[in-house]
Amino acid sequence: MSSVSLQNLEISYGNVPIVKNLDLTIEDGEFLVLLGPSGCGKSTLLSAIGGLADVSGGRILFNDKDVTWTDPKDRGIGMVFQSYALYPTMSVERNLSFGLRIAGIDRAIIEKKVKWAADLLQITHLLDRKPSALSGGQRQRVAIGRALVRDADIFLFDEPLSNLDAKLRAELRLEIKKLHKTLKSTMIYVTHDQIEALTLADRIAVMKDGIIQQLDTPLNVYNKPANEFVGSFLGSPAMNKVEGKIVADGDRLVFVAGDFRLDVSRYPFAQKIESGRPAVLGLRPEHILPAKGEAQAIEGKVSLIEPMGSSILAWSTFDGISLSHLVGQDDGCEADSTFPVTIDIQKASFFDVGTGWRL
Repeated sequence: MSSVSLQNLEISYGNVPIVKNLDLTIEDGEFLVLLGPSGCGKSTLLSAIGGLADVSGGRILFNDKDVTWTDPKDRGIGMVFQSYALYPTMSVERNLSFGLRIAGIDRAIIEKKVKWAADLLQITHLLDRKPSALSGGQRQRVAIGRALVRDADIFLFDEPLSNLDAKLRAELRLEIKKLHKTLKSTMIYVTHDQIEALTLADRIAVMKDGIIQQLDTPLNVYNKPANEFVGSFLGSPAMNKVEGKIVADGDRLVFVAGDFRLDVSRYPFAQKIESGRPAVLGLRPEHILPAKGEAQAIEGKVSLIEPMGSSILAWSTFDGISLSHLVGQDDGCEADSTFPVTIDIQKASFFDVGTGWRL
């Protein structure tokens, strides 16, 4: 296996900085996901790790060996791209074995490696077909298999599922997760899809403008976002955000936004937040719960409902503040009616109004 260490890495295109003074260590056998919106630098960073993009400063180390200027073919990596990049005139078997044949590997070893990869990816029955006779999911399996036969310790995935429909994406997510569990190789995976990140990663590095905003486990990134950007980028339906201030009210702390008031005394570390401090309240829709007779329930006027299959996303107004919240199909939530909810304040997030960072 191999660890990957990026030290003070900088990447620029001309005078435009893409990745800025980035430090990151990926441990042996770790599945790390680089997550962020288009243009944040995640694919460029992956290309630099693979040797396909030059760096402007800093170092890239594999197992403490400096590979910053090592050719891609000598880095011992396997890469899978968004485009399948298969040879259309070659069979699946020839596509899988092409790199090995060019490298002059013994035919018996090639056959063994191809059989192993085909069995692992369940494409043995496709070995004689051309890419044009394959579905999108099958083509992506072949592309993954082509990387596997290289005996790489580090695998780089650049949005490999983006071209697939929702059902195939779900299937291949499971296959990639199984693959990592079987191989125990170091995998670095680029995506803008939060579901892929949350389901696949051991850790997620959320990027914005070439800078890692938060590096943590999927649960911590989702439940305790480091800043307002991370909280907004992860989550579907999106996090509610309300700007107001936290004030003392007797022995309680209350978040106030216009006529909207919410007791936040039970918020973790609430007593360390000074009274009168401006703050942005972040509430995920699933943390606004249908009230079941609780004394602290607040009533909202439902303006819109969006059926989502197993649940319903409701938009309600609470003392002038519009919040989205999830309700069950049998909770009796209807448009233009009142609906009582309780807010799980211990799962809320508060962000600094000026910097956007978590309080």
